[in-house]
Amino acid sequence: MEVRRRHAQPPANTAAKGGQGGFAKVQASDALPLPLRHTNFLFSIIFMASLYYLMRRWREKIRFSTPLHVVSLAEILAIFGLIASLIYLLSFFGIAFVQSVVSSNDEEEDFLSHNPKSSPCAAPSPCPLLGPSEVPSEKLPEGDEEIVSMVVAGKMPSYLLESKLGDCRRAAGIRREALRRTTGRTLDGLPLDGFNYESILGQCCELPVGYVQLPVGIAGPLVLDGRLYYVPMATTEGCLVASTNRGCKAIAESGGATSVVLRDGMTRAPAVRLPSARRAAELKAFVESPENFETLSVVFNRSSRFARLQRVHCAIAGRNLYMRFNCSTGDAMGMNMVSKGVQNVLDFLQDDFPDMDVITISGNFCSDKKPAAVNWIEGRGKSVVCEAVIKEEVVKRVLKTNVQSLVELNTIKNLAGSAVAGSLGGFNAHASNIVSAIFIATGQDPAQNVESSHCITMLEATNDGKDLHISVTMPSIEVGTVGGGTQLASQSACLDLLGVKGSNVETPGANARLLATVVAGGVLAGELSLLSAQAAGHLVKSHMKYNRSIKDIAKSAA
Repeated sequence: MEVRRRHAQPPANTAAKGGQGGFAKVQASDALPLPLRHTNFLFSIIFMASLYYLMRRWREKIRFSTPLHVVSLAEILAIFGLIASLIYLLSFFGIAFVQSVVSSNDEEEDFLSHNPKSSPCAAPSPCPLLGPSEVPSEKLPEGDEEIVSMVVAGKMPSYLLESKLGDCRRAAGIRREALRRTTGRTLDGLPLDGFNYESILGQCCELPVGYVQLPVGIAGPLVLDGRLYYVPMATTEGCLVASTNRGCKAIAESGGATSVVLRDGMTRAPAVRLPSARRAAELKAFVESPENFETLSVVFNRSSRFARLQRVHCAIAGRNLYMRFNCSTGDAMGMNMVSKGVQNVLDFLQDDFPDMDVITISGNFCSDKKPAAVNWIEGRGKSVVCEAVIKEEVVKRVLKTNVQSLVELNTIKNLAGSAVAGSLGGFNAHASNIVSAIFIATGQDPAQNVESSHCITMLEATNDGKDLHISVTMPSIEVGTVGGGTQLASQSACLDLLGVKGSNVETPGANARLLATVVAGGVLAGELSLLSAQAAGHLVKSHMKYNRSIKDIAKSAA
């Protein structure tokens, strides 16, 4: 049972409002001379001690045949203490229960009275709370002022604002002001207006107080598989877009790049425990048996009309079994989809293996958002290879270097250097730079940059040593064109720029695979340009030109 505690008295300026949220609600416990928890403890002790003493005395009277109506002073006091404490406890918990119900209804009515709409975030707020340029001391509307006070006092959880108010923009503004009052710090540089908070409710971000502005640059055209793509890149690293753009130019002037998708399947690997290693081996054999695959596929594929189980790969550690399910997921990145399918299979296996103890739906054999050899070898998401042949004339004119220097640099840096470092999937110059920038621009999960940036860059001389063959092999690009952040306005616009917005009705999964090839093509351009800058000794010079604030330089010079 929830017991309401006494809250701190409001500030004088809000208390003077006379019923507009400045006063704390009056509680029955406010009249007690001691703190509520001490009073409860005292009467509980009196009740238990009195009951114990009277029971013991009753037993003694029965044993010695003493009349029950003959009572001593101590027994009278015990009876009085028992009755008094019982009355207090019954009254306290009864009143507290009734008051909690009434108070909760009052609070809900107070919230809903400011916005009659019952569905969350049904309409934008007609009167904004605080803009990023307004002074912190500006007064709020009377109704919002009351709600902010309740959030600061802990009477209203911040995460309930959207459902209580039915207005996502208003909820974000109130939460923002409550944060300012709690921390004493303003958020003037963080915009509040100009964003559709309804679009993130329940799927992208919780407890919003604003949004971060991030510049988006365009590299291209990237000529890939006979088509032109203008690649959006969201980044704050100077020189990155310019460098990738130079790589795109070199590729375009050499006839373009080509790509191939080797595999397409998202993975999830639950961890289960069996009574013994032998029993775990029996389950492994059952799951990996070709005779059982069709049955498991039917059970798995019930989760979605796009989910199609491809294979199951198991690994044992003692009596623990890790089952790595791999399935196609259409144009979605597919983590939720494959997780639902795995849950279906686990429920099915429980009938034949009742001694199977499911430890977790994700046992890190997937492996998600972590560098892992299993992703590097088996792949996860889309496995893509992208290649191009750069003409000798273009290498010299656009990239300002020569073929031999590039081949030697790649061998010493990307291959030998990464091996010396013990790198896992990092045999490249800066694949993660391009992957992260495109991921953020197109609404992908930025954390999946970890495995999506697994890449090995290969350079070799071709056509009698005159031209340069370059390729990037990326075994685990995890992207989607539906779901998550892809439906936000800015990210959706970037996907539309690439021609991969939404799902492909004719060929489910085609848009996501195309986006993966564009990512690989962008990495190819970025690798080519950065390696050329390092081979020519231009890296520091270019970063000093494009990665330094002009205002800061002018200020330093002054």
